[in-house]
Amino acid sequence: MNRMLIVISLLAVTAASAASDDHSYRQPFQGPRAVYTETNAADNNEILVYSRDHDGDLRLTGRVATRGRGTGAGLGSQGALALSADGRRLYAVNAGSNDISVFALIAGRPVFVQKLPSGGEQPISITLSHDLLYVLNAGGAGNISGFYVGDDRRLYPIHGSSRPLSGSAVGPAQVSFDTFGDVLVVTEKNTNKIDLYDVVDGIAQGPNVRSSAGPTPFGFAFDRRDHLIVSEAAGGAANASTVTSYEIDGGMFPLEVVSGSVGGKQTAACWVVVSKNGHFAYATNTGSSSITGFRIARNGGLTLLNANGVTAWTGNGSSPIDVTISSDGRNLYALSGNVGTISSFRVKDDGALRSLSAVDGVPASAAGLVAH
Repeated sequence: MNRMLIVISLLAVTAASAASDDHSYRQPFQGPRAVYTETNAADNNEILVYSRDHDGDLRLTGRVATRGRGTGAGLGSQGALALSADGRRLYAVNAGSNDISVFALIAGRPVFVQKLPSGGEQPISITLSHDLLYVLNAGGAGNISGFYVGDDRRLYPIHGSSRPLSGSAVGPAQVSFDTFGDVLVVTEKNTNKIDLYDVVDGIAQGPNVRSSAGPTPFGFAFDRRDHLIVSEAAGGAANASTVTSYEIDGGMFPLEVVSGSVGGKQTAACWVVVSKNGHFAYATNTGSSSITGFRIARNGGLTLLNANGVTAWTGNGSSPIDVTISSDGRNLYALSGNVGTISSFRVKDDGALRSLSAVDGVPASAAGLVAH
């Protein structure tokens, strides 16, 4: 279906009210800098808001109800929150009530806009590209489902966009658009598979299922040249974690290995983020309470930043999970629900991480981490 027809059919009832600020949310936004996570509490999920100062240190400044429910335990996923590129909208999964919450960010504070069904059961990961949002549902048979972001900033389900995973009980970990927004990727922990979906006029096609280069593919990110960089937790085996980079191609073999299963010498690498300049990738190692940095070559090749695989420590027993980098690229943040902290690091020009500080009081069930 033509994208314009989708827009007209979905937004007819709201076009008049949206006309005064048409597309304004897509413009660059220089608002307050903040970091967000969600409590994922089973009775009342909340967004936790942390302001960040010039040095990158955090301070809790607010908590806002999502009006949905979490699971009360870790989600085992990357991408439970999504932030629009202009910093004006925040999206959160409510894995316990099978819905998504939408917030406007006013002076950095989330203001509730909408809650709607996720198109499946137990949403755990969301991804955003321009005016499209897709959610990964891990419950039931599992699926992905798409939504259009209207000019009124609300979400509208896209009919016919839901697609299955490679099977049921696959242990999905993350869904994300590629750099250009025309391919969706899903990692499956239980099957060691990676699912690819072509996106045509907003509707996902597929999946095209490929085998992962290493066991337990988990979190991933794309560099600026659209190379896919995936962590491989190796089933939690000690010091066996790896990271693989791929090139996405539209041919018969749409996923080609560039650097296959580069060992980080750490345990349970799960979450991945790429620096804003595209030169470095970082994986949090839940089993060894560390962060491993990799240098990214122009062709997507990976090499360790540190011979022992330790670019930074997050503290004994911290078991870091989600990780994010601020919109200005200066700071990296790691969520460690196991000890209730978010750790702050300065990203140096050579990719090294300098420890700054940590805030505590984060619930053990917390999931998702984004920064503006």
